[in-house]
Amino acid sequence: MRPIPRLAGLALSLGLAALLSACGGGASIEIGGGWGDGGSGTPYPRPQPQPNPPTLSCSAAGLAASAASRWGTVCMLTSSGEMVVELYDSYAPQTVANFYRYVAAGFYTNTLIHRVDRDFVVQGGGYAPGMVEKRPLYPPIPLESNNGLSNLRGTIAMPRRSGPDSATSEFFFNVVDNTGLDYQSAAKPGYAVFGRIISGLATLDAINVVPVYRYSATDLQPRTEVLVYWMQRLK
Repeated sequence: MRPIPRLAGLALSLGLAALLSACGGGASIEIGGGWGDGGSGTPYPRPQPQPNPPTLSCSAAGLAASAASRWGTVCMLTSSGEMVVELYDSYAPQTVANFYRYVAAGFYTNTLIHRVDRDFVVQGGGYAPGMVEKRPLYPPIPLESNNGLSNLRGTIAMPRRSGPDSATSEFFFNVVDNTGLDYQSAAKPGYAVFGRIISGLATLDAINVVPVYRYSATDLQPRTEVLVYWMQRLK
């Protein structure tokens, strides 16, 4: 199966702009920043009531989806369910290699989905329970957003700081088609897509609707921690 190609068109762009305006999200997917109460009195997320993983292996459905894919795959178990992603190393080789490196190091074990921007994105890979920041293990990577892939529903991509070559361990999933996050030009480089959910899209939808604390346009923490119990490379 080929990865989903970039979609274009004025209607899609206008539709996305309306969506972002309506949900208060905005097309900025930055690494970390602004978490905690910020002096506003907003509480931290409550601890996840099920802190231990129910299983240490990928499901039969996840393994079957992985076997049917021509790409490398990673299985991740969250407190909202399982997701399997295929990773497009031919399109974003350094981004995929970086992700595999963090998976192999066990970096994502017992981490949080720390941002849930409903009907926009969900983001993880940078915090441990209690909103404790995890420092990246490796240097930032070059931005590979100009690769022909689009930030469509179910894809996984890299958040970054304002500079283009600044992504490290964090990742986000596109809950809807966010083509406004795609590469447009060197001045508007967008965000690098490097894979797609092939099993467990319902898990992404479940995370998307968890109750959140909102104390700015983009700082939206789940009221109860959403854990990533573990990630495993399948092939």
